[in-house]
Amino acid sequence: MPATSQHTGTSEPITETAAEDHIQGICFKTGPPRHIGVELEWFLHDPHDPARPVGPARLTAAVDGLRTLFLRSRLTTEPGGQLELSSLPATSLTACVNAAAADLESVRHRLRQDGLALAGHGHDPWRRPRRLLDEPRYAAMETYFDRAGPAGRSMMCSTASVQVCLDSGTAEPGPFGLGRRWLLAHLLGAVLVAAFANSPLSGGRPTGWKSTRQAVWAALDPGRTLAPAAGPDPRAAWTAYALDAPVLCIRGDEAPWTVPEGLTFRQWVRSGVHRPPTAADLDYHLSTLFPPVRPRGYLELRMIDAQSGRDGWIVPLAVATALFDDAAASEIAYRAVKPLADAAGAGPAPRNPLWRRAARHGLADPELHATAVTCFAAAREALPRLGASDDVQALVADFTERFVLRGRCPADDLLDAFLTKENHS
Repeated sequence: MPATSQHTGTSEPITETAAEDHIQGICFKTGPPRHIGVELEWFLHDPHDPARPVGPARLTAAVDGLRTLFLRSRLTTEPGGQLELSSLPATSLTACVNAAAADLESVRHRLRQDGLALAGHGHDPWRRPRRLLDEPRYAAMETYFDRAGPAGRSMMCSTASVQVCLDSGTAEPGPFGLGRRWLLAHLLGAVLVAAFANSPLSGGRPTGWKSTRQAVWAALDPGRTLAPAAGPDPRAAWTAYALDAPVLCIRGDEAPWTVPEGLTFRQWVRSGVHRPPTAADLDYHLSTLFPPVRPRGYLELRMIDAQSGRDGWIVPLAVATALFDDAAASEIAYRAVKPLADAAGAGPAPRNPLWRRAARHGLADPELHATAVTCFAAAREALPRLGASDDVQALVADFTERFVLRGRCPADDLLDAFLTKENHS
């Protein structure tokens, strides 16, 4: 947590010009794509009774045990008790997979000693939202989102994802150029939502969405969860977006923190209301923005549901990496998704019609299905060129044949299992 002097107003106030320069300097680091990372969120559950809540004391004991492990990844917890493992940047897909898989194996082994297991779902299929972490940040976030309805608590406590982290790209145009990769991320996002939709249940019942997680995110405050306005200059678009986004909270020495209404960061800089903001406040504000593609010096793809199974997370990581970091696959993906996105109509993700179709229907949508078939074929051809291991290639091939070619997504398996259970009850 930042030192007290960084959030009480005793450090130098930031000007609007300095804020613009700061955002543009830290959010897009350019250069040839070389690094890959992944952030994996998981629900903790009792494998003998998945619907049973894991209470704060049990969660704390389990996390304390995990912190005794040697992990390369950073281990954190989300407000509802979800575990998150954030890998270090790796120089290849294989290195990223191997490092994250080794950490996950250690985590799973340690959790078994506590009678717990990891579950990969985009939305908790069993339990109602319940905030377990009593921290000022999450109390403020809860207050902020509660003003607009229940979606905020669901997002905080009941959602989990696979976040793929890729380099922003070069300053020059071309398939690896920043502008092209930024555009591709927003175009391809709906296909990734549909292909990896894995959250059709809430409270043990179908919700009508293949990705309930994406439906929840689309229902949140648009000022901090919608994609920035499209344009030729990602830096300018993101800078304007960040400064005009509402301030979630103003940190202080004591809880609760101030949760203003309708105050953008730009207005805060100009008015100095409550106290003048600092560069540390700006950094904190950036961490409270949750669009589907978030620039953090690299591109963080945030639209993919957490995946079931021991190795399910590897497939979206491998597919996204192939479609961005292989020039031929990137071009094929761009040509496939651009007409589909254009025909679906304008509007920022994730509320535009194409993203909503992806979340509602998954690959049962004929156009998204056809586009996914093209993109997955391109990714499979690219993986050997990227040095992907035989095991990774086999996982992608199996997913393609099991789901993509058949117009299905992981959510369909969960719905089939639900209907089978219902018919036998």
